[in-house]
Amino acid sequence: MNILIILPFLVGLLTGIVLLVLSFKDHKDKFDFVGNAEDAASRKKLHEYVAIILFLMAAISMAVAFSGQSEIGLFTLVDGISIFFRVDKIGAMFAVVTTVVWLAVLLYSFKYMQHEENEKRFYAFYILAYGVLMCLDFSGNLITFYMFYELMSLSTMPLVFHSGTRESIMAAYKYLFYSLAGAYCSLFGIYVLHASMSGSLAFNPGGAVVFGSRFYGGGLQLLGVFLMLIGFGAKAGMFPLHAWLTAAHPVAPSPASAALSAIIVKCGVLGIIRVLFFVVDYKAIAGTWVQYTFMTLTLITVFMGSLLAFREKVFKKRLAYSTVSQVSYILFGLSTFDPAAFTGSLLHVVAHAFIKCGLFLTAGIFLFRTKVTMADGYVGIGKRMPVTLWSYTICSLGLIGIPPTAGFISKWYLATGALDAGIGAFRYVGPAVLLVSALLTAGYLLPITMKGFFPGEGFEVKEKDKFDIMTAMLLLMAVLAFVLGMFPNPLTDFAGSIVSEIM
Repeated sequence: MNILIILPFLVGLLTGIVLLVLSFKDHKDKFDFVGNAEDAASRKKLHEYVAIILFLMAAISMAVAFSGQSEIGLFTLVDGISIFFRVDKIGAMFAVVTTVVWLAVLLYSFKYMQHEENEKRFYAFYILAYGVLMCLDFSGNLITFYMFYELMSLSTMPLVFHSGTRESIMAAYKYLFYSLAGAYCSLFGIYVLHASMSGSLAFNPGGAVVFGSRFYGGGLQLLGVFLMLIGFGAKAGMFPLHAWLTAAHPVAPSPASAALSAIIVKCGVLGIIRVLFFVVDYKAIAGTWVQYTFMTLTLITVFMGSLLAFREKVFKKRLAYSTVSQVSYILFGLSTFDPAAFTGSLLHVVAHAFIKCGLFLTAGIFLFRTKVTMADGYVGIGKRMPVTLWSYTICSLGLIGIPPTAGFISKWYLATGALDAGIGAFRYVGPAVLLVSALLTAGYLLPITMKGFFPGEGFEVKEKDKFDIMTAMLLLMAVLAFVLGMFPNPLTDFAGSIVSEIM
């Protein structure tokens, strides 16, 4: 079982190389055993090949995730620094959520990508990124996590510039620049933490780094931790390194946008969780300038993202600003160091992944069928696509935090946990900002539902769109957002068990 931990990455790497080689025109005639994607038969052959590979990788990853504690060490870089993998509860949770979203987006993409070129290149990096994400989730120490964190940025950047336009290439450069800037901030923190302890920076619940006088009474260690929060926060879209999100999402294909917003931003969240609760003893951070500055940045991001989303007219860019805001809900819960708020953060990781995936899949369907990019251009869309708009509405209610959706459960834990936390005025400021953000979220999501179902007198629809695989995957995300809100106990119990092992 141990060797299976890295098998999805190896399969993804090999498959990615094969698809990239076959994407060159010189190989189309002699070696193109998966089709050239230029006609229906060849495209179907390509899709079948990609689906078989990714579902195989997913089956292996789920077997590993549900196997319990297992670990494997690959090699040692230098003394005290090794590449090491270990399966634990929180890694398994992130892996399961990633797998559900990745498979749903893959099936959705089979129809959406028909009007895009270079399908093989897209699927090459899409499959490779999944393998990298599994290694990221199952990393056993901070060094291994950082290595695959960098690989994750490199393997997903081609998904951003897929269309090849100047705008998409510049957005990809911006994505890479922000990712590397954040990663180097985190790398400085890794240097500091490694110098302050013996061992390999392995992930252990509760952490192992204890601050001392070796580095100016712990001052340099606090700075190192803070830079790691900023660095991993860049991937999570936290202010001030958030701008890549709103540049990348509007230009990337909608399947890539869904994956980026639902999963890739959560890699930054996982990095922060690993640092604060699995490497450093969070009690050494509590009450320091690091905690209060971190909380301040998360609340600025929550409010700023919601306000900018409310003002934004381009639909996909509006959803990108929404991601900036909503992911910082998670970070705020982590920053309180309260068990209930921490539980709410883990619940919102799951809820936001399915909800935001559904919203970007909706944007893709609207764009695919209407070519309209502006949010005010979907008047009457519910008459033409009732299932699509109903699914969008359920996801929207979940993002706002309306019961009985999963978003209500996670935000309830976040708000009540903040009120009970010993964080001074932040115990009131935090929930107030979350409430204002929820009102703004309703303001930028629900008008599309209202105008979509009630366009006014004189509006006519010639025919309704047919139910297809894209609509089916959107409906799946909406169902998950609803069911997890109706029956939250298994997920809340599991998240609570993770928190109880740490705090």
